[in-house]
Amino acid sequence: MTFLVTGATGTVGRLVVAELLEAGHQVRALTRNPAKAELPACVEVVGGDLGEPDTLAGVFDGVTGAHLINFAGDDYAPLPYGKRIVELLAEAGVRRVTVLGGREDGEMEAALAETEIEWTLLHPVEFMSNTLQWWADSVRHQGVIREPFGSRLSAMVHERDIAAVAAKVLADGGHGGRTYTLTGPEALRTTEKVELLAAAVGKEITFEELSEEQAREMWAGFGMGAETIEFLIDALGNTPEVGYTVVPTVEEVTGRPARSFAVWAQENAASFR
Repeated sequence: MTFLVTGATGTVGRLVVAELLEAGHQVRALTRNPAKAELPACVEVVGGDLGEPDTLAGVFDGVTGAHLINFAGDDYAPLPYGKRIVELLAEAGVRRVTVLGGREDGEMEAALAETEIEWTLLHPVEFMSNTLQWWADSVRHQGVIREPFGSRLSAMVHERDIAAVAAKVLADGGHGGRTYTLTGPEALRTTEKVELLAAAVGKEITFEELSEEQAREMWAGFGMGAETIEFLIDALGNTPEVGYTVVPTVEEVTGRPARSFAVWAQENAASFR
């Protein structure tokens, strides 16, 4: 069986590729720039963009299952041509798909519901890997983390667990019509996360809690737009219940417990030193 992975060079996509390969499957990887794709030689790399369906001719041919993302830009808005992508999947005879969701469902999800394709929607909460993006530079150079809402709770999920669920669902089937929320094994406050990271890195890390206005000023200084800043203020200051409620989905699907943030921090400690 051949499985297609879209976003194959991204945070989750490259790990879906790895999980499928480890399970002995053939993998076709879709990426916008095949020449720059750093993937194992056994992976069939093809060019294409989910945001431009005209680039997808033949991409799904001979594919048993496909891992999709429902967004194409940095704003995580739903794909504008989701229905056309589903038509291409159906025409090629793809039997099942996983869809990694962005901020909201779009026409792709609605179109899948009208087909015979076995679809499963994956809705992870906050990625543990976001820690690299937000904290690595300040920890390396200043030994400090500056953020608002130090007591905020998050049931962060390891990116490898997202990939493991996707690969298992694609390979085994039997999860059609389901929407899975994916979390880690515990809900942590931001301050607790800092302590675990410091222990893994092996040095003291200071946490400076910012007011909302201080956070706005800092993020604006990083070049963020006003819309993104207000999204962050709302997401961090008013985290919905689903974002800090632990669910056992990872273990139920994969047969092993979800990885903890302490494990993630040990794995990535070098990036913070």
